[in-house]
Amino acid sequence: MYSPGSFSVALTLTILSAVFWGSWANTYKGTKKYPFALFYWDYIVGVVICSFVFAFTLGSTGGTGDAFLINLRLSDLSNIFLALIAGFIFNIANLLLVAGIDIAGLAIAFPIAIGIAVVEGVVLSYILQPKGNIAYLCIGLLLAVAAILSDAGAYKNLRDTGGTTTRKGIVVNVISGILMGGFAPFEARSLTAGHPLTPYSVAALFSLGAFICCFGINVYFMRRPLVGPRVSVGEYWTARSNDHVLGILGGIIWGLGGCFNLIAAGFVGVPISYAIGQSAPMVAALWGVLVWREFAGARTKARIFLMLMFLLYIGAVSVIALAYNS
Repeated sequence: MYSPGSFSVALTLTILSAVFWGSWANTYKGTKKYPFALFYWDYIVGVVICSFVFAFTLGSTGGTGDAFLINLRLSDLSNIFLALIAGFIFNIANLLLVAGIDIAGLAIAFPIAIGIAVVEGVVLSYILQPKGNIAYLCIGLLLAVAAILSDAGAYKNLRDTGGTTTRKGIVVNVISGILMGGFAPFEARSLTAGHPLTPYSVAALFSLGAFICCFGINVYFMRRPLVGPRVSVGEYWTARSNDHVLGILGGIIWGLGGCFNLIAAGFVGVPISYAIGQSAPMVAALWGVLVWREFAGARTKARIFLMLMFLLYIGAVSVIALAYNS
């Protein structure tokens, strides 16, 4: 299998993972009145396609580690189960995050859900895989959380919505954050325990676990949505072909981020790779500024928060990168 040959290559992959994780949602913006619960079926298919293509190409060639199918045969069954569970957990968290954004808005969802996820994911992963300087990791985490809060402040000051935060919105985002931070330790364990999985095997099994989860969780949310009207399976088959293509493309983009993050994690460790990968909100904000013109005519305060977010994220990535060499 292919593995990064140096820290600089691994660092580049973690940064690229953040770029892809922060970019996939653009495909949903390009759809036309396509309910997210239906879009998600195409999206998860795209994630599976991307992960298995990586597994049968880069994950099956090269001079390091086991090839994909050999690794699946030799790995401990518990590691396979852990990777599937990681995908299952992520899928629930991702669906709840989207619902949480719809209910409470980005200004509430980001600091609660992503903030909890970053801290929990890095701390628990470090306990299982203590790789990197803990002091630098903690400083980097604080900077990342501050960046998330600044991002929330930018969106909060973008316009005066006059809305109020509901208890339901807070609860949904807290649960999403706990679950979003909870899948990384399962990945860390499957990459390190017994006869471990390779990053490519974890990515493929992770996507498969997320896909299987959809038949329970996504179907449930289609029938009992946390926000918006109910949707039926029949509506999926009548959707525009362009919407299906965009959904699959969105999944492939996310899958690229997931594969790059795991490939880098095999070199620098899950705590560092996951922490840098969670810079995705900064990338999403850049799309909002440069392409979707979300901040056109925004208040000065919103722009200050936005600039502060970028600076804090750059600081967070720099400090977390130092954790590897310290």
